Amino acid sequence: MISPRPSALALALAASLTLTLTACSSGENPSSSGSGSDGSAGGSASSPNAAPGLTPEAYQVELDAAGRPVADALRDISKARTLKSLGQRVQRAQKAVATAADRLGPLRPPAEIGTEHADYLAALRAMDGRLDEVGQAVDGRSLCTASSVLSRLGKSREFGDLKEAGADLAGGGDYRGGLVEFTPPKERNRRLGNGTILVSSIRGGRGGLTVKNGTAGDSVVTLVLGKRKAVSVYVRKKSTAKVSNIKDGKYRVFFTSGVDYDRAARSFTRNCTFQKFDDPLPYKTVYTATQIRWDDWTLTLNKVVGGNASTSDVSPDDFPA
Repeated sequence: MISPRPSALALALAASLTLTLTACSSGENPSSSGSGSDGSAGGSASSPNAAPGLTPEAYQVELDAAGRPVADALRDISKARTLKSLGQRVQRAQKAVATAADRLGPLRPPAEIGTEHADYLAALRAMDGRLDEVGQAVDGRSLCTASSVLSRLGKSREFGDLKEAGADLAGGGDYRGGLVEFTPPKERNRRLGNGTILVSSIRGGRGGLTVKNGTAGDSVVTLVLGKRKAVSVYVRKKSTAKVSNIKDGKYRVFFTSGVDYDRAARSFTRNCTFQKFDDPLPYKTVYTATQIRWDDWTLTLNKVVGGNASTSDVSPDDFPA
Protein backbone atom coordinates (compact mmCIF):
# COMPACT_ATOMS: atom_id res chain seq x y z
CA MET A 1 0.00 0.00 0.00
CA ILE A 2 1.32 3.41 -0.88
CA SER A 3 1.23 5.89 1.99
CA PRO A 4 -0.29 9.22 1.24
CA ARG A 5 2.22 11.98 0.61
CA PRO A 6 2.37 14.48 3.50
CA SER A 7 1.30 17.95 2.72
CA ALA A 8 3.73 20.84 2.50
CA LEU A 9 2.22 22.24 5.68
CA ALA A 10 2.99 19.00 7.60
CA LEU A 11 6.62 19.07 6.44
CA ALA A 12 7.00 22.62 7.52
CA LEU A 13 5.58 21.84 10.96
CA ALA A 14 7.93 18.90 11.35
CA ALA A 15 10.91 21.05 10.49
CA SER A 16 9.73 23.67 12.90
CA LEU A 17 9.41 21.12 15.68
CA THR A 18 12.88 19.78 15.02
CA LEU A 19 14.44 23.19 15.13
CA THR A 20 12.60 24.08 18.31
CA LEU A 21 13.72 20.88 20.06
CA THR A 22 17.33 21.48 19.08
CA ALA A 23 17.39 25.03 20.33
CA CYS A 24 15.80 24.09 23.66
CA SER A 25 17.79 20.90 24.33
CA SER A 26 20.16 22.66 26.75
CA GLY A 27 17.30 23.55 29.06
CA GLU A 28 18.88 26.96 29.81
CA ASN A 29 17.47 30.43 29.52
CA PRO A 30 19.17 32.05 26.54
CA SER A 31 19.34 35.32 28.42
CA SER A 32 21.48 33.75 31.16
CA SER A 33 23.90 31.83 28.89
CA GLY A 34 27.55 32.81 28.51
CA SER A 35 27.40 32.85 24.74
CA GLY A 36 28.79 35.87 23.00
CA SER A 37 27.00 37.79 20.33
CA ASP A 38 28.75 35.68 17.69
CA GLY A 39 27.51 32.41 19.22
CA SER A 40 30.88 31.37 20.64
CA ALA A 41 31.01 29.63 24.02
CA GLY A 42 31.86 31.81 26.97
CA GLY A 43 33.32 30.93 30.37
CA SER A 44 36.89 30.28 31.54
CA ALA A 45 37.32 26.54 30.87
CA SER A 46 40.94 25.91 29.78
CA SER A 47 42.11 23.79 26.82
CA PRO A 48 43.90 20.49 27.55
CA ASN A 49 46.91 21.93 25.69
CA ALA A 50 47.27 24.52 28.39
CA ALA A 51 48.08 21.87 31.04
CA PRO A 52 51.14 22.85 33.08
CA GLY A 53 54.49 21.28 32.22
CA LEU A 54 56.82 19.39 34.52
CA THR A 55 58.61 21.28 37.22
CA PRO A 56 62.28 21.91 36.49
CA GLU A 57 63.22 19.36 39.16
CA ALA A 58 60.98 16.66 37.69
CA TYR A 59 62.20 17.35 34.16
CA GLN A 60 65.81 17.12 35.33
CA VAL A 61 65.14 13.64 36.73
CA GLU A 62 63.57 12.48 33.46
CA LEU A 63 66.32 13.95 31.28
CA ASP A 64 69.06 12.40 33.41
CA ALA A 65 67.39 8.99 33.26
CA ALA A 66 66.99 9.18 29.46
CA GLY A 67 69.95 11.20 28.22
CA ARG A 68 72.88 10.02 30.28
CA PRO A 69 72.64 6.38 29.12
CA VAL A 70 72.79 7.71 25.54
CA ALA A 71 76.05 9.57 26.14
CA ASP A 72 77.50 6.59 28.02
CA ALA A 73 76.53 4.08 25.31
CA LEU A 74 77.99 6.22 22.53
CA ARG A 75 81.23 6.66 24.47
CA ASP A 76 81.42 2.93 25.25
CA ILE A 77 81.66 2.08 21.55
CA SER A 78 85.34 2.97 21.90
CA LYS A 79 85.84 -0.06 24.18
CA ALA A 80 85.03 -2.60 21.44
CA ARG A 81 88.02 -4.78 20.59
CA THR A 82 86.44 -7.19 18.09
CA LEU A 83 83.98 -6.86 15.25
CA LYS A 84 81.44 -8.88 17.22
CA SER A 85 81.64 -6.65 20.28
CA LEU A 86 81.61 -3.57 18.03
CA GLY A 87 78.29 -4.60 16.53
CA GLN A 88 76.90 -5.30 19.99
CA ARG A 89 77.94 -1.90 21.33
CA VAL A 90 76.41 -0.09 18.36
CA GLN A 91 73.16 -1.97 19.01
CA ARG A 92 73.27 -0.94 22.68
CA ALA A 93 73.75 2.69 21.71
CA GLN A 94 70.82 2.52 19.32
CA LYS A 95 68.64 0.96 22.01
CA ALA A 96 69.62 3.70 24.48
CA VAL A 97 68.71 6.37 21.94
CA ALA A 98 65.35 4.76 21.11
CA THR A 99 64.52 4.30 24.80
CA ALA A 100 65.35 7.96 25.53
CA ALA A 101 63.11 9.15 22.69
CA ASP A 102 60.24 6.94 23.91
CA ARG A 103 60.62 8.22 27.48
CA LEU A 104 60.89 11.91 26.66
CA GLY A 105 58.38 12.00 23.82
CA PRO A 106 55.16 12.13 25.91
CA LEU A 107 56.54 14.63 28.45
CA ARG A 108 55.53 18.28 28.69
CA PRO A 109 58.74 20.12 29.62
CA PRO A 110 58.94 23.39 31.55
CA ALA A 111 57.61 26.15 29.29
CA GLU A 112 60.89 28.03 29.06
CA ILE A 113 62.70 25.10 27.38
CA GLY A 114 59.93 23.85 25.10
CA THR A 115 61.91 24.53 21.95
CA GLU A 116 65.12 23.01 23.30
CA HIS A 117 63.25 19.88 24.40
CA ALA A 118 61.67 19.48 20.95
CA ASP A 119 65.05 19.88 19.26
CA TYR A 120 66.65 17.29 21.54
CA LEU A 121 63.83 14.84 20.91
CA ALA A 122 64.14 15.30 17.13
CA ALA A 123 67.92 14.79 17.39
CA LEU A 124 67.43 11.53 19.29
CA ARG A 125 65.08 10.17 16.64
CA ALA A 126 67.48 11.13 13.86
CA MET A 127 70.40 9.50 15.71
CA ASP A 128 68.36 6.30 15.99
CA GLY A 129 68.27 6.11 12.19
CA ARG A 130 71.96 6.93 11.83
CA LEU A 131 72.98 4.22 14.30
CA ASP A 132 70.91 1.71 12.36
CA GLU A 133 72.90 2.59 9.23
CA VAL A 134 76.18 2.33 11.13
CA GLY A 135 75.20 -1.08 12.50
CA GLN A 136 74.56 -2.30 8.97
CA ALA A 137 77.98 -0.96 7.93
CA VAL A 138 79.61 -2.97 10.72
CA ASP A 139 77.73 -6.10 9.65
CA GLY A 140 78.88 -5.51 6.06
CA ARG A 141 82.47 -4.79 7.24
CA SER A 142 82.76 -1.40 5.62
CA LEU A 143 83.36 -0.20 9.20
CA CYS A 144 85.62 -2.55 11.16
CA THR A 145 86.86 -0.89 14.35
CA ALA A 146 85.55 1.36 17.10
CA SER A 147 87.56 4.29 15.78
CA SER A 148 86.01 4.00 12.31
CA VAL A 149 82.49 3.85 13.76
CA LEU A 150 83.04 6.85 16.02
CA SER A 151 84.70 8.88 13.28
CA ARG A 152 81.79 8.14 10.94
CA LEU A 153 79.32 9.19 13.64
CA GLY A 154 81.40 12.22 14.55
CA LYS A 155 81.22 13.74 11.09
CA SER A 156 77.49 13.03 10.70
CA ARG A 157 74.88 15.76 10.90
CA GLU A 158 72.88 13.64 13.35
CA PHE A 159 75.69 13.49 15.91
CA GLY A 160 76.31 17.22 15.59
CA ASP A 161 72.63 17.98 16.09
CA LEU A 162 72.42 15.73 19.16
CA LYS A 163 75.48 17.30 20.72
CA GLU A 164 74.19 20.80 20.01
CA ALA A 165 70.69 20.03 21.32
CA GLY A 166 72.10 18.62 24.56
CA ALA A 167 74.27 21.71 24.99
CA ASP A 168 71.24 23.98 24.41
CA LEU A 169 69.32 22.20 27.20
CA ALA A 170 72.28 22.69 29.52
CA GLY A 171 72.59 26.35 28.56
CA GLY A 172 68.86 27.06 28.61
CA GLY A 173 68.23 25.83 32.13
CA ASP A 174 71.24 23.90 33.39
CA TYR A 175 69.70 20.56 32.31
CA ARG A 176 72.91 18.61 31.77
CA GLY A 177 71.44 15.14 31.27
CA GLY A 178 71.45 15.50 27.49
CA LEU A 179 75.10 16.48 27.16
CA VAL A 180 77.36 14.42 24.87
CA GLU A 181 80.81 15.56 25.95
CA PHE A 182 83.27 13.30 24.13
CA THR A 183 84.90 14.15 20.80
CA PRO A 184 85.07 11.30 18.25
CA PRO A 185 88.34 10.74 16.37
CA LYS A 186 88.72 11.96 12.83
CA GLU A 187 88.75 9.52 9.93
CA ARG A 188 92.27 8.56 8.89
CA ASN A 189 94.06 6.76 6.05
CA ARG A 190 97.12 5.19 7.65
CA ARG A 191 99.45 2.91 5.70
CA LEU A 192 102.64 1.12 6.63
CA GLY A 193 105.66 0.84 4.41
CA ASN A 194 105.63 -2.04 1.96
CA GLY A 195 107.35 -5.09 3.46
CA THR A 196 107.04 -3.90 7.08
CA ILE A 197 107.40 -6.92 9.39
CA LEU A 198 104.71 -6.78 12.08
CA VAL A 199 105.45 -10.13 13.76
CA SER A 200 108.67 -12.12 13.72
CA SER A 201 108.49 -14.72 16.47
CA ILE A 202 109.67 -17.87 14.69
CA ARG A 203 112.56 -17.10 12.35
CA GLY A 204 116.06 -18.37 11.69
CA GLY A 205 115.53 -20.87 8.88
CA ARG A 206 116.47 -20.79 5.22
CA GLY A 207 113.01 -20.60 3.65
CA GLY A 208 111.73 -17.59 1.76
CA LEU A 209 108.32 -16.11 0.91
CA THR A 210 107.38 -13.68 -1.84
CA VAL A 211 103.93 -12.06 -1.65
CA LYS A 212 102.41 -10.34 -4.68
CA ASN A 213 99.44 -8.11 -3.91
CA GLY A 214 97.60 -7.21 -7.10
CA THR A 215 94.40 -6.22 -5.25
CA ALA A 216 93.00 -2.73 -4.77
CA GLY A 217 93.75 -2.68 -1.03
CA ASP A 218 96.73 -3.05 1.27
CA SER A 219 97.07 -6.41 3.01
CA VAL A 220 98.70 -8.11 5.98
CA VAL A 221 99.82 -11.72 5.41
CA THR A 222 100.31 -13.92 8.47
CA LEU A 223 101.95 -17.34 8.72
CA VAL A 224 100.78 -19.47 11.66
CA LEU A 225 102.71 -22.48 12.94
CA GLY A 226 100.60 -24.60 15.26
CA LYS A 227 98.71 -22.05 17.34
CA ARG A 228 101.37 -19.39 17.17
CA LYS A 229 101.79 -16.47 14.77
CA ALA A 230 105.20 -16.88 13.19
CA VAL A 231 105.45 -14.01 10.71
CA SER A 232 103.23 -11.11 9.62
CA VAL A 233 104.17 -8.80 6.78
CA TYR A 234 102.47 -5.69 5.40
CA VAL A 235 102.08 -5.64 1.63
CA ARG A 236 100.81 -2.53 -0.10
CA LYS A 237 98.37 -2.76 -2.99
CA LYS A 238 99.94 -3.36 -6.40
CA SER A 239 103.22 -4.24 -4.67
CA THR A 240 105.48 -7.21 -3.86
CA ALA A 241 107.12 -7.98 -0.52
CA LYS A 242 109.63 -10.64 0.51
CA VAL A 243 110.28 -12.45 3.81
CA SER A 244 113.39 -14.54 4.47
CA ASN A 245 114.74 -16.81 7.22
CA ILE A 246 111.57 -18.87 7.63
CA LYS A 247 112.02 -22.02 9.70
CA ASP A 248 110.92 -25.47 8.64
CA GLY A 249 107.32 -26.35 9.33
CA LYS A 250 103.85 -26.56 7.84
CA TYR A 251 102.31 -23.10 7.99
CA ARG A 252 98.71 -21.96 7.65
CA VAL A 253 98.48 -18.68 5.73
CA PHE A 254 95.95 -15.96 6.55
CA PHE A 255 95.58 -12.51 5.04
CA THR A 256 93.44 -9.48 5.73
CA SER A 257 92.91 -6.49 3.46
CA GLY A 258 91.30 -3.08 3.75
CA VAL A 259 91.79 0.65 4.22
CA ASP A 260 93.50 2.56 7.06
CA TYR A 261 95.65 0.15 9.05
CA ASP A 262 95.54 0.74 12.81
CA ARG A 263 98.73 -0.83 14.07
CA ALA A 264 97.63 -0.68 17.72
CA ALA A 265 94.39 -2.52 16.92
CA ARG A 266 96.22 -4.77 14.39
CA SER A 267 93.38 -4.26 11.97
CA PHE A 268 92.22 -2.28 8.98
CA THR A 269 89.52 0.11 10.14
CA ARG A 270 87.42 0.14 6.95
CA ASN A 271 86.46 -2.21 4.12
CA CYS A 272 88.08 -5.15 5.86
CA THR A 273 88.18 -8.71 4.54
CA PHE A 274 89.56 -11.86 6.19
CA GLN A 275 90.74 -14.87 4.18
CA LYS A 276 93.03 -17.88 4.28
CA PHE A 277 94.74 -20.17 1.81
CA ASP A 278 93.06 -23.56 1.95
CA ASP A 279 96.29 -25.57 1.70
CA PRO A 280 99.18 -25.25 4.16
CA LEU A 281 102.55 -23.94 3.08
CA PRO A 282 105.31 -26.52 3.82
CA TYR A 283 108.91 -25.55 4.46
CA LYS A 284 111.57 -28.22 4.61
CA THR A 285 115.32 -28.03 4.48
CA VAL A 286 117.17 -31.06 3.01
CA TYR A 287 120.86 -31.65 3.60
CA THR A 288 122.89 -33.92 1.33
CA ALA A 289 126.59 -34.62 1.07
CA THR A 290 126.97 -31.99 -1.61
CA GLN A 291 124.17 -29.48 -1.21
CA ILE A 292 121.44 -27.93 0.92
CA ARG A 293 117.95 -27.52 -0.51
CA TRP A 294 115.16 -25.41 1.00
CA ASP A 295 111.79 -24.02 -0.04
CA ASP A 296 110.98 -20.61 -1.41
CA TRP A 297 107.29 -19.94 -2.05
CA THR A 298 105.41 -17.23 -3.93
CA LEU A 299 101.85 -16.26 -2.99
CA THR A 300 99.61 -14.10 -5.15
CA LEU A 301 96.72 -12.52 -3.27
CA ASN A 302 94.66 -11.65 -6.33
CA LYS A 303 93.20 -14.27 -8.63
CA VAL A 304 95.36 -15.15 -11.62
CA VAL A 305 94.82 -17.36 -14.63
CA GLY A 306 96.33 -20.77 -13.96
CA GLY A 307 96.61 -20.19 -10.21
CA ASN A 308 96.79 -23.36 -8.13
CA ALA A 309 95.97 -22.10 -4.62
CA SER A 310 92.37 -21.70 -3.48
CA THR A 311 91.28 -19.33 -0.71
CA SER A 312 88.31 -19.11 1.65
CA ASP A 313 86.71 -16.38 3.72
CA VAL A 314 87.38 -16.52 7.45
CA SER A 315 85.30 -15.25 10.34
CA PRO A 316 87.06 -12.34 12.06
CA ASP A 317 86.74 -14.33 15.29
CA ASP A 318 88.86 -17.11 13.77
CA PHE A 319 91.50 -14.79 12.37
CA PRO A 320 94.85 -14.86 14.23
CA ALA A 321 95.01 -11.82 16.48
